Amino acid sequence: MISIFVPAPIMALLSFIVLISSLLAHFLAMLPFILLKALIPHASTRLLLGDTLFRIGDHWVNTHKLLFRLMFPLHWNIEINGELDRRASYLLICNHQSWLDIPIVFDLLHGRAPFPRFFLKHQLKWVPAIGMACWAMDFPFMHRHSRAAIAAKPELANEDLEATRQACRVFRQRPATVVNFLEGTRFTEAKRIARHSPYRNLLRPKAGGMSFALNAMGDQFAGLIDVTIAYEPTRHAILWSFLRGEQLHVQVHVNLRPIPQEMLAGDYAADPAYREQFQNWVNQLWRQKDARLDHMQPRPQSQAQSAHYG
Repeated sequence: MISIFVPAPIMALLSFIVLISSLLAHFLAMLPFILLKALIPHASTRLLLGDTLFRIGDHWVNTHKLLFRLMFPLHWNIEINGELDRRASYLLICNHQSWLDIPIVFDLLHGRAPFPRFFLKHQLKWVPAIGMACWAMDFPFMHRHSRAAIAAKPELANEDLEATRQACRVFRQRPATVVNFLEGTRFTEAKRIARHSPYRNLLRPKAGGMSFALNAMGDQFAGLIDVTIAYEPTRHAILWSFLRGEQLHVQVHVNLRPIPQEMLAGDYAADPAYREQFQNWVNQLWRQKDARLDHMQPRPQSQAQSAHYG
């Protein structure tokens, strides 16, 4: 493995260049099909173009899997409870500590489940190459307005709901793994304290987007993929420590859960009883995830609080 023989700072720069080069090469392969999809309104043609884009995306994931294992002596501990099927659709939830979570989810699901589509912040649509590729592959972009903004303009609350509905209409046409980081942002200890989170290792979950996805296509989901990721303590941001060759023993726990029938239909925005029931279910999942993280990353609390995330 290359990282064994190369100093960590040089390894970080080298791995960044290699991975970005691979990303740009695959984006250039996608670009003609992205432009065609933007110009052609015919739905069936756009769907076929989407299939081509996903084949290129799948090749990108496989390339990065090979690069990860060529550059680093990875010993990721992955435990999967349940049998996944590439022909079925799933809803996936995961704790969120770092940008590294995203390539780990891609790596984890490759060959096991349909290509993952993430709920992304609307600002990411304008990130060069990545934003355009995600748009072309029908990733839903969410505005995530603040409570103050929604209070001032209540109609803003409908933007994310409509974006979710549109994305789920597309997902009905081909199997998809719909990924939602319920915390809405990357975890830090400072955020946990500032937001008065009742969890030791997590921020409070935001259940609204998950409920919209279940309402829109819950009958299509074969189950809920509940992913928990734990990293090694590091003096650096997690992604940077990975590029340096220091995140070699990541722990990933996957639990395929059934989705309760009563959660598939209800108006989260307008029905207080359904909203409370849904939040209670999500909070229960989050309590279990919090306890699992305690078990997956046994270290003194002082170390946990000094670890960096990014």
